[in-house]
Amino acid sequence: MPRFFLENPITDIAELTGADAAHAVKSLRMREGDEITLCDSAGTDYHGIITAAAADSLAVKIISREKSPGEPQTAITLYQAMPKADKLDFIVQKATELGVCAIVPVLTERCISRPDDKSMAKKLEKLNRTALEAAKQAGRGIIPRVLPMLKYHEAVLQMRESELALLFYECAKMPLRDAVRPAKTVAVMIGSEGGFSPQEAAFAAENGIPPVSLGSRILRCETAPICAISQLLYALEV
Repeated sequence: MPRFFLENPITDIAELTGADAAHAVKSLRMREGDEITLCDSAGTDYHGIITAAAADSLAVKIISREKSPGEPQTAITLYQAMPKADKLDFIVQKATELGVCAIVPVLTERCISRPDDKSMAKKLEKLNRTALEAAKQAGRGIIPRVLPMLKYHEAVLQMRESELALLFYECAKMPLRDAVRPAKTVAVMIGSEGGFSPQEAAFAAENGIPPVSLGSRILRCETAPICAISQLLYALEV
């Protein structure tokens, strides 16, 4: 069933306008009497019937609501060291599909991509559009936010606020299975193409964030978050 996110509170009668309404009417050929799902971006799905359809607006009568089945029980925040080119766009898309609640770009010692504030602000606009489209496609109940970039030390200190925080480090000896424990909020950090320096790994450990391994093979920076998030959700939600 087609689903759309609304910014305004959803009541018994809701209205879909703008580009989403145009897409529903012109591309999806939705008409009066069709079923539709609206999302409040807070994890609740509202199922309704279209009662009126115009070129740029739809009126929807809400008939039921439920907690979004597309949301995991575990809130995972991905801290991703800045990769080269458009890899971050791919990472945001796949992390959103898998179920993360937020993505935080991080500037580490070995990042080749080091955007200034102006170019990063432009990147964030594009990345948040990517998250929105991926959330729609994946049937999410929230739209994960891509937040402003942090320096490495700032990110580590912020990660400590989660119940479980992990740094995925290619030189780590501890396997992920030994580091996982029950948690509702999880923070994970993935390196860029050059990984983390020994000093960065040590700083994380000093702050209670163990460096852990994803296995004996070295994964690309765009593959590692997919692997890590998938394993964590399997371990925490089965």
